[in-house]
Amino acid sequence: MARDTAELRARTDEDLAGELDESHQALFNLRFQAATGQLADVAQVRNARRRIARIKTLLREREILAIADAAAGAATENEA
Repeated sequence: MARDTAELRARTDEDLAGELDESHQALFNLRFQAATGQLADVAQVRNARRRIARIKTLLREREILAIADAAAGAATENEA
């Protein structure tokens, strides 16, 4: 898990967005397989959901960091 998160952190926002789309599609396919009784390993659904959560968390962390950096830059400009 830690290695997976470290690999995700090394990716760009665009790569993460693409990975998120792929993960959503994979989750859809896994749910479809589970509904039709073709899924052998039901833990794959949980793993896909957790991967999506990790990606969304990383994207949100970066968004919050960008907002904080912009606010800090604006505060610095106002002081000058």
